[in-house]
Amino acid sequence: MKKIYLILLSLLCIAQAAFAQGGAIKGRVVGTGTDEALIGATVLVEGTSKGTTTNSNGEFQIPNLSAGDYKLRVSYIGYSHPTIPVTVAAGSTTDVGKISMKASVMIGEEVVVSASRRPEKLTEAPATISLISSRDIELSPSFNVGDLLARQKGVEFIRTGVLGTGINVRGMNSAFNPKNLQMNDARLSTLIATGLPLGPLSTVVKEDIEQIEVVLGPAAALYGPNAHNGLVNTITKDPRRSEGTTLALNVGNQQVFSTRLRHAMVLSPKFAFKVTGEYTKGLDFAYDDTVYFGATQRAAELELDRHFNTLRGEAAVYYSLNDKSDIILSYGGSNSNNIAQTNAGRNQIKDWQVHYLHARYVSPRVFAQVYHTWSNTDETYAINQRTQNYLSFKNAGFSEEEARRRSYTEQWAGSSPSVGIALPRGAVFKDDSRRINGELQYNNRLAGFDYIIGTQYQRDIANSQNTYLFDQAGPIEVDQLGFYGQIERQLGGGFKALVAGRADNHELYGFNFIPKAALVWTKNDHSVRLTYGKGIAAPTILNLEGYLFGGLLIGNSEGYTLSDGTKIGKLEVESINTIETGYKGKVSDKVFLDVNAYYNMSKNFLSPAINIATQGRKVTKRGDTPMSQVIPGTPEAGAAFLLTYVNFGEVDTYGADFGLTYAPIPALNFVANYSYFGYKIDKNNLTNDGNRDGKVNQLDLSINAPANRFSLAANYNQGKFFGSIFTRWVQEFDFFSGINVAASADEALGLKENARFGRTWNYGPLGGFTNVDVSAGYRINQYLTTSAQVTNLFDSKVREFVASPFIGRLYSVELKVNLPAFNKKASDVK
Repeated sequence: MKKIYLILLSLLCIAQAAFAQGGAIKGRVVGTGTDEALIGATVLVEGTSKGTTTNSNGEFQIPNLSAGDYKLRVSYIGYSHPTIPVTVAAGSTTDVGKISMKASVMIGEEVVVSASRRPEKLTEAPATISLISSRDIELSPSFNVGDLLARQKGVEFIRTGVLGTGINVRGMNSAFNPKNLQMNDARLSTLIATGLPLGPLSTVVKEDIEQIEVVLGPAAALYGPNAHNGLVNTITKDPRRSEGTTLALNVGNQQVFSTRLRHAMVLSPKFAFKVTGEYTKGLDFAYDDTVYFGATQRAAELELDRHFNTLRGEAAVYYSLNDKSDIILSYGGSNSNNIAQTNAGRNQIKDWQVHYLHARYVSPRVFAQVYHTWSNTDETYAINQRTQNYLSFKNAGFSEEEARRRSYTEQWAGSSPSVGIALPRGAVFKDDSRRINGELQYNNRLAGFDYIIGTQYQRDIANSQNTYLFDQAGPIEVDQLGFYGQIERQLGGGFKALVAGRADNHELYGFNFIPKAALVWTKNDHSVRLTYGKGIAAPTILNLEGYLFGGLLIGNSEGYTLSDGTKIGKLEVESINTIETGYKGKVSDKVFLDVNAYYNMSKNFLSPAINIATQGRKVTKRGDTPMSQVIPGTPEAGAAFLLTYVNFGEVDTYGADFGLTYAPIPALNFVANYSYFGYKIDKNNLTNDGNRDGKVNQLDLSINAPANRFSLAANYNQGKFFGSIFTRWVQEFDFFSGINVAASADEALGLKENARFGRTWNYGPLGGFTNVDVSAGYRINQYLTTSAQVTNLFDSKVREFVASPFIGRLYSVELKVNLPAFNKKASDVK
């Protein structure tokens, strides 16, 4: 035992001696012309994982660096990004002195990673990217970081309530839309069985977000299926560069209360950690989606609960193997209660939990990760179906107590409690699903070519406990394997070319190859790009193997046969081919311009859930299985009503986005964004007849996007005060998604506004509004900031999405405490 102790002591002494030979860098970051300390500026040692942030005096210190030559990169939103060469000697501290940063509210020098899966300047990225920075988030008084998505060019922002926000890109939206892939720290942030973005179920806390990168257009070549027409990549903060404690408190109307905590600390040259937590609650706007039962009966949603709450948090440990490589271990979890929109009616989310465990290895050449995601809910239910079930029992004379109790699982077909039968029309959604992901990526340079190669593996284990999937025999397991590669070459004269491709094989829908190519010209602060990309929207497990409400909505993995012999094929991937051109650059020191134009060619696109039993035809078979065996109790003649998903048609869409930033003075900028979207479709081609009713019309198109959108923002940030005014205009447009309709009157379709249409109530088209948001904040001192925000200042009653309330005024007040980490003095570093 004594010998072991001596060995350990010797190793400790050796380690201390090694650390003692390390050097350090210190300095102070200030604003040019003012010498005002820039608090929280990020200082990175390029080519390493070393870095820190400045303290309340603008000072920083980075210890334990090996002797050698380095470059410091200093960044602070609203200022230039200088790079400073520095030489570190063993056992001493190098003082770089005062680093002056020129104030600028222009963009363009920010570094993004989502376009090419490697760091590059925003202006050089071969894609249209909208960026939300940590400073944007810090200056936003809202508890909901999703509010900032409304300010991004090219983004079709939607608000479904106080809590619910989301985006779409370039049309084809629905109330069940997995086409915009969401990722957090290179990890899929989607539900397992449905592929839908986590949204309110996310585990990320606002104060821990470093930046959000929104890629417009296909990104599937590098990120896989469902990065179909966009990617939202959230990157969280590194604790080694963001030490300190942040406590935030929000209160507002609609009973909103939100409290959030983030703490990050560097424990040693090797170890750092961070923890976050949030509790948010409130009451959604008053709205009751109409439920119909039978031919005439109309009712309110049963036991609608408009209260929402979420508890979420994450923890991560960072271990530095050396100056250039790290191992990162993290966990996150959330528990949520809220209302969610679907294309078959709204869901009451009850204690839905999402968890993950994530391990990453990060170095300049190799990136590797493995993570496990799981979700669980036992009491979530479809409000529409449960209400219909309840009405069936009440109409037959059952007691109130029994009608409510049995409404979760059954529907009564009969005239009285003694005459009739109970049909299995389960409204409860249970989930005990898991996903396992692994990825290995390598990058290098060879003969003047920069290349990236990688492979990804995914296993989905979907388990609905027999409530909404064909999983009576046990969980549904689906494997997916993809290989991707990218080559980039500098051609001279400011030109670079990029080609990428992905080979992807899915156990259920087979093999797909996804290419991408780009040519980019860059000079000084200007760039012009021409890109081609393919994307695929893959059918989800729910699309393929869903079994909802006792067979009213069934997935389409095998195809269907109708009573007149019509065949409806099984689902394939939807594909989109996009050609895009764009320009980004600083027109002057005060003007930044970002414009793009695109043309999309889509085919086999996935419909929302539609009824395929139309024109008197019944559904007789699913694959080779009679419907009487698929849905117990179905007559031999077939099902007279069946919702499912189909592929259909070819649609060309096109559009353009225009973004202009003008900064007359360093503290003030104006941002104008405009987007146009159009489409063309051959109405004489019956392959475009999505609902199989023999004609092509609005019920088939599901374009679901406004033709024109415009926004204008004024942002001010100087000294202790900051604020903004944001105006957004959205043109009126029609929206069709499953049973949901929000459209202008159409006599040919029998469609009227403010009237029943099918299984829903049509309030008329979406959009057609102008909203004004204002916010202001004051930095009381270096530790305390207070701010306030009013969204929809003039209380315009507008609807932004189907099955959603009319959105009114929202206001909130935020108090934030920032306690920066203690920075050691130079004399403390040995």
